[in-house]
Amino acid sequence: MLLPVNEGLGEVSELLMLSASLIYLMAFIFFAWDMGTLSTLRVTTRSKARAHAGTPQSQVASSAGDAASERDTQPPTKTGKVALGLSVLGFIVHLAAVTTRGVAARRVPWGNLYEYFTTGALVVVTVFLVLLIFKNLRFLGTFIIGIALLMMCAATIGFPTPVGHLVPALQSYWLIIHVSVAVIASALFTVSFALVILQLLKARAEAGGSIRRWIWLERVPSSNELDNLSYRLTTVAFACWTFTLIAGAIWAEQAWGRYWGWDPKEVWTFVIWAVYAGYLHARSTGGWRGTRSAVINIAGFTCIIINSTLVNVFANGLHSYAGLDQ
Repeated sequence: MLLPVNEGLGEVSELLMLSASLIYLMAFIFFAWDMGTLSTLRVTTRSKARAHAGTPQSQVASSAGDAASERDTQPPTKTGKVALGLSVLGFIVHLAAVTTRGVAARRVPWGNLYEYFTTGALVVVTVFLVLLIFKNLRFLGTFIIGIALLMMCAATIGFPTPVGHLVPALQSYWLIIHVSVAVIASALFTVSFALVILQLLKARAEAGGSIRRWIWLERVPSSNELDNLSYRLTTVAFACWTFTLIAGAIWAEQAWGRYWGWDPKEVWTFVIWAVYAGYLHARSTGGWRGTRSAVINIAGFTCIIINSTLVNVFANGLHSYAGLDQ
């Protein structure tokens, strides 16, 4: 027998979710402000370029390496510190919101699209904050927090779902295993997508396009570095998605008596796997780098968006994650 849900705690969770969204909005504004702020690195780099004018190429290259080192160790500006602080605060409030949602529902909080997107946004921010511990990636703040904010808006505006019990098909321990890994994989794919977008912008700036006037791009690593980091994240995400595909097939056999039934959700899960498999193959063995591999990565993330929204809402199938009919 299912225990009754705690509707009062569910309302608290919704208030916390709204608070987290507002904090993320402020963090996004400060990250954007920080991007538009002239950094001392620009002045330093230009001064060194003038000082080394006419010097041997090897010395210029050494100077460029020093500038890159300074970029990696450059402390955040005041607006950057505020943005990072707001991101951490938003993460704490967001974590409390997701936790209270799970306690109120007396289950894991990813049983419908509202919970999937809010939990996914939490994991996206978590990945970003964890990466910051090991590498200076604060330039990603505008992109990552912006995406998390969009996910929160999609959940609260597009898929509002009161706290409640799961549909019978989802009342399984496989929900914890299958969907949790899918959320982690999707979050990693999201961060990888943000890196790819930044990579394309940086590559265009390096090529001397008009976009080179975007001052904040000087604080961003080279397009090759961004490409490599995106590739590594996608590799981990792909392993998680492979497990998601296998776990989903096992769950389907237990729930419906078959491992594969060409259900729309199953088909799109495989499509995503195939697109990212193509990306990894082209990137690692085909020598595809830069724009060509980035296009495949973007195509894969587009499939994830379609799978998470359109397929759940409009496709007729056995899977029911939207929660719109509850």
